[in-house]
Amino acid sequence: MRRLATLLAALVTAAAVLITSPGSALAQPAPKTSLPDVEDEVMCVECGTALNLSQAAVADQMRGFIKSEIAKGRSKDEIKASLASQFGDVVLADPPRRGFNLAVYIVPPLVALLALGGIAVAARRWRRAGPQPEPVAAPALADADAQRLDRDMAAYDL
Repeated sequence: MRRLATLLAALVTAAAVLITSPGSALAQPAPKTSLPDVEDEVMCVECGTALNLSQAAVADQMRGFIKSEIAKGRSKDEIKASLASQFGDVVLADPPRRGFNLAVYIVPPLVALLALGGIAVAARRWRRAGPQPEPVAAPALADADAQRLDRDMAAYDL
């Protein structure tokens, strides 16, 4: 039992050393923010499209600002917060989850749930309706009418 406890303590110590060593993949800092990483989450304030799709002059200025912030070592969230303080929340592709913007996150799932509920109710009523009555057969044609119909139909056969 004592040997097992010693072996377990040695394994835990070795794992801790491996995790905290500078060359370890787990000890690496988070990857540096890149322009494409921020660009697709920010909107152009002039044309209202995603910054990575916009060709407006303002979009070029915003890209320059983002590049300078990345060079300063700022994170994506810090850059987005800085842009939002300059231009307002309209610059964010993903609106903040507060105030009226909360409707963007609540209404679509609610509408989808209501639609599914409506479909379920309609399907239940449709299944309860039971079998449909058989269609009534048309009365047989008189011989003269049947011959005239055959002649008319033959005129259209090619």
